[in-house]
Amino acid sequence: MKNSPFLTHIQEFMYTRHYAKRTIETYLYWIKGFIIFNDKRHPSRLAEAEVEAFLSHLSCQMNVAPSTQKVALNALVFLYKEVLRSPLKSHMTFNKSARQTKLPIVLTCDETAKLLMHVTINHALIVKLMYGSGLRLMEAVRLRIQDIDFDFLSVLVWFGKGGKHRRVTLAKELVPALLQQIEFARQYYESDVLRADYSGVWLPNALIRKFPNANKSFQWHYLFPSTRLSVDPADKAAIRRHHIDETSVQKAVKAAAYKADINKKVTCHTLRHSFATHLLQRGADIRTVQEQLGHSDVRTTQIYTHVIQAGGNGVKSPLSDL
Repeated sequence: MKNSPFLTHIQEFMYTRHYAKRTIETYLYWIKGFIIFNDKRHPSRLAEAEVEAFLSHLSCQMNVAPSTQKVALNALVFLYKEVLRSPLKSHMTFNKSARQTKLPIVLTCDETAKLLMHVTINHALIVKLMYGSGLRLMEAVRLRIQDIDFDFLSVLVWFGKGGKHRRVTLAKELVPALLQQIEFARQYYESDVLRADYSGVWLPNALIRKFPNANKSFQWHYLFPSTRLSVDPADKAAIRRHHIDETSVQKAVKAAAYKADINKKVTCHTLRHSFATHLLQRGADIRTVQEQLGHSDVRTTQIYTHVIQAGGNGVKSPLSDL
């Protein structure tokens, strides 16, 4: 189904409506899975019963997390409402995932220092930003030049998870490296704008209408630019410079954890978990940490309090008194 005309149509349909590249890839993944689950029958020949069976399969057989099942549902709702113009009914009956939320993997301060020492020089700054500012991976790679506020030592995060904006702390120790990175990005920029075929940096459709010249402004360009120009998948005639590939950062973190001999499953998100936990250990208020992380509900943030409590929920083991 790699070259499926139907999936290609959905991809182009979403690009013309300015959906994010990651959203398009995710929706196509679940729509393809739905089609394969139903013996490759066209979705127009399927309805709510098949959708319910697929979602129940994800819960009962695949044991996916509730959030994963919700994404699959959103993809199918989009398919039937926007593409097939035959919306699913609002209330469907299927087995909902109820898998327990995993406790976060957190590094100690010593482990974090060891990890950062072993990150390759090309990725050291972005990894330090993820830990030092509690950024998600995609929030870090999507940073623009103007998102760094040196005056107030903060980082502006636009359209984070849930479409929310927030301002997070910036370690003053990173200022020299950030200034150097900006000059590095400027070299690419000055070379690109001289090209007749350069279309400027990608901007959301609403922004390009509001600021028609922003795509050629240095401040709007990515802080961590790709090493090569590429064709905009939504506009085949547009040549742009995107941000670095997030997979390269993931590989750098994994390699650093291996070299540092850290016997934990370390990912980019582990740095965010560690940021939150270390803030709480230093006495930061739970509400402050919630704002830094961009959590809508403080209960999401409270999971980190379980990490720093001695033992389970602060309970002292009776073995300690023997």
